[in-house]
Amino acid sequence: QVQLVESGGGLVQAGGSLRLSCAASGSIFSINTMGWYRQGPGKQRELVATITTGGTTNYADSVKGRFTISRDNANNTVYLQMNSLKPEDTGLYYCHIIYQSYWYWGRGTQVTVSS
Repeated sequence: QVQLVESGGGLVQAGGSLRLSCAASGSIFSINTMGWYRQGPGKQRELVATITTGGTTNYADSVKGRFTISRDNANNTVYLQMNSLKPEDTGLYYCHIIYQSYWYWGRGTQVTVSS
């Protein structure tokens, strides 16, 4: 049973920073892709960033240059450093992994950016 637990969300003013963390637990040997998605108010869930086991990253155009994704393979943890936050970054941020061809999701952590 794979479980993902996110932390680090909160309320921040525009221009501020937050760091999200997600720890995967369970009978996990090696996780392929780890990443973050978000769902803003009235919007569909969208990709924010992903990172492979080898460290290859992919970012949504809207966050390039502001967000940085990283991972700790030894501890099955993925991070999202978010800088220069904007009100449009507000949403529920979901941790996501692909493990043995299955997709797993966390419950989400709320990020609210005030103007």
